[in-house]
Formats: sequence, structure tokens, C-alpha cells
Amino acid sequence: MNLSQSPELQQFRSEIRSYFQNDYPKDILEKVASGASLTTADVRKAEMALGAKGWLASAWPKEHGGPGWSIEEQYIFDEELERAGVPTVTPMGVVYVGPVVYTFGSDEQKAAWLPGIADGSVGWAQGYSEPDAGSDLASLQFSAVRDGDEYVLNGTKIWTSAANHADWIFLLTRTSKEEKKQLGITFVCAELDQPGVTVKPIISIDGKYHLSQVEFVDVRVPVFNRIGEEGKGWTYSQYLLGNERTSYARIGGKRTQLANIRAIASQISAGGNQRLIDDSAFAARLSAADMRVDALEITVLRVLCSVKDGGSPGKEASILKIMATETAQEITGLFCVAAAEHGMRKFDDSVSPEWTGDAAFAAPGVATYFGTRAQSIYGGTNEIQRNIIAKHVLDL
Repeated sequence: MNLSQSPELQQFRSEIRSYFQNDYPKDILEKVASGASLTTADVRKAEMALGAKGWLASAWPKEHGGPGWSIEEQYIFDEELERAGVPTVTPMGVVYVGPVVYTFGSDEQKAAWLPGIADGSVGWAQGYSEPDAGSDLASLQFSAVRDGDEYVLNGTKIWTSAANHADWIFLLTRTSKEEKKQLGITFVCAELDQPGVTVKPIISIDGKYHLSQVEFVDVRVPVFNRIGEEGKGWTYSQYLLGNERTSYARIGGKRTQLANIRAIASQISAGGNQRLIDDSAFAARLSAADMRVDALEITVLRVLCSVKDGGSPGKEASILKIMATETAQEITGLFCVAAAEHGMRKFDDSVSPEWTGDAAFAAPGVATYFGTRAQSIYGGTNEIQRNIIAKHVLDL
């Protein structure tokens, strides 16, 4: 594989990097670096800054409001965004439902929904999992009953990401019961700010609010809000999940985290006057994490090359989901090792003073560690991904 970049791509990278260094909202970068949660106003400001450049929907073709970038340009943009510490773009709009709308939606739906997604002014949430239908998504029971020109929605969605910042939600609903449970599922969109919708916060183990339980009681939406054909929602959801599982990689962010860990470990004692970075066990674990990121990057590039002609990544995207989430968990585990070493040595009189400063990285680092525990569960558990690989990739 040729990983060298042309002068044109190098110039493109410089342009993107310059924007994030000089023009992107500094207050957002500072808040992210501190580990603080973003408010809805912060999320809108962050994403509308990218939308104003035409960069928020970075993978969209020009005819649907995107920049029309090549796969290589999209990859560079994502890498520089992560490297700069920009908050991860909420994927529910630009990565998930947007491509479903412009691939399967009507012209009227495209006109109604795509502009607000692309400019960052309208937030979306994903209504997939239910209290009794998590990884077995096809078992969902959330109902959409046709009543003239409307659907009446009833049921509960749980672990709903970004509902606290969203204006709309896209839902997998059951419109009929079939012998095969993947049939009879319909893809429906709904506004969250209407009677009968209740959004209940779920505070995760990292102390943050980014998940919700969303309840619908006799909520009416027009049939216009159905994307594609009734009963074909499972097909559309699989297209969406291919995009979702490639979005976990975040190579630039992982490399930045590893660089931060190296800097931290160079200032922390591992006993006596030996630095943590010189401890053989820690150094080996850090090197292994480096290699995992390298392997993840190569695998991402291979999958992206396979979709250059358009379409969604195939079942191979499950490989990325496993690799990306387990690598994220390993990297954040290294932050905890560094925090633990600092805590043990801070009051040790034998340690040089420069190794006993405040560990400003510890609180956000440990919160991030807790947050990544969920990565191997959401988006389809890693166990489910291994089943997909065995069945659909390896034909076992």
C-alpha cells in the first residue's frame, strides 16, 4: 500500500491544520481539553463553525451539500480534527441519518432535512436500542401504527446518544410482525419537542450525561417522516451501521493521547529516581499501544479503499469496531497507570520535586477511561461483531 501523500494533499492538510490552529473557536478547544462536558449551545457552536466552512458533512458528495472530498481528503480532515482536540462531530446527523436520507429518501425529504444537518444547526439522535432489544436489535417492539396520513408511535428507546442535544430522532419501528424478525421494521423520523415524548437522562459511569431513555406515548408523525418503504427499515439500518462502525477509529485522537501519555510518563517517578517512561513493563505496554494504532490505521485505509466508488462499508467494518474500541480502552488504561504512579509517589521524600506536581491529567484521563468501557458494548457489542465477522466475512 502506498501511503505517501501528493503535494496537493500536503497543501490540503496545511489548510485544515491552519484553520483549527487559528480560526476554530478557542473556547470550545479549551473546554474539551479540560474534560468538561459541552452544553447544547457549545455543540451547536462547534458544529456550525465547521458547517460554515462546508466541512461538517465531510464525507458527503457535493450534490447533497458536502465538500465532495476524496477518501484521502476525508481521512486527512478527520485526522487533523482529532489531532487539534476538536470535539468529535456528533455522528447521528452527518454520519448516520444524512447518508440514509440522501441514498433512500425522497427529494422532498432531502430538501427538508439535509441542509440543517450539513450546516450543524439541527441536531439528531439515534433511536435504536430498547430495554429488551439491545444487541439483538431485530427484536425491537417500538410500534408505528398507520392511521391515515400519520403514524402513531409508542414505545421506549434506551441508551439514546445525543438526545439531550437533539431536535430530531430517527427510529427503527415495528410496523408489522413477521416470521423473520428483521422484516416488518420501518425507518421513521420524529421531532423530539412535541407532546408525548419524554427524554430521561442516563448518567454514565464517567459522570457525564450523553445518554438518555426516550419514551413515546401516542406520538403522531406524518407518513412523510418515513424514509423509504414500509418494512424495509432493517435494510436501511444495516447501511447506516456500516458507516457507524468505521467512525470509531479516530486515529489522530489516539496518537495525540499516546503523545500525552509519553510526556506525562516522562515526568512521573516509578520508584526512586527512575521515570515511569523508563519502566520496562510500562514502556512495553506503551509500544504495544503504538503498534495497535498503526494496525488500526492500515485496516481503516484498506476498508476506505474498498468503498472509493461510493456506498457503505461492508461487514468488514465490524473488524474496525473491535480494533478501535479495544485500542481506545488500552490507551485510556495507560492514563490510569500514570495517575496511580503519581498518586503513590507524590508524597515520597525520595522523589525529585519535579515529579510531585499536580496531576492535572488524572481526572479527565480517568473519566475518559470509564467512558471507553462502553465502547465495546454500544454500536453492537464486540461479541456480536465477532459473530458477524465469522458468518459474513469468513463464511464460517
